[in-house]
Amino acid sequence: MKQDYLIMSQQAEDKPKPSKGRLVKPENTLKKKVGHGGFDTKVLEKAQDMIENNTIDFKPIALDYSAKLADIISGSRDGSVANEDFVNQVMYPAMQLRAQGTLFHYPIITKISHVMVDFLEDNSEMDEDIVEIVEGYKKSVTAFATMEIKDADNPVGIELCDALAAACDRYYKMKASR
Repeated sequence: MKQDYLIMSQQAEDKPKPSKGRLVKPENTLKKKVGHGGFDTKVLEKAQDMIENNTIDFKPIALDYSAKLADIISGSRDGSVANEDFVNQVMYPAMQLRAQGTLFHYPIITKISHVMVDFLEDNSEMDEDIVEIVEGYKKSVTAFATMEIKDADNPVGIELCDALAAACDRYYKMKASR
């Protein structure tokens, strides 16, 4: 046994000692293609001006997303939209409305859509109460677009946003008590 240890120790000494590792920094080919530096300030100013002064009518866009929501709600009730697909299908128009509302000077639509998206992210499975909440959201978006309520500080807009948030809160409390 002692002899085996000596042999193993001798073999270990005969092996070459590993060299210290060295850091190899890979070439950044993407940076070579794109170049260095930031964006041209004139281009940024032009883009900002286009965003602030766009004259695109958002009303038909919002009403189109509202119609899509109506189709999804109708499909959930007649069985053509599966329960597990309902939330995912509603999420797309809600996210688009949230993203585009402020861009097209309808911050109230962004505000109420933010409430809806947050609610949908917490609820992956559809039930009749969720369908009712989504229907209330759809009606609010339709009202904002039809009556051209744009300002997030509009009393009607604030009331509808608060009502949607309260409905979501009631749903959470009801779900927790089950």
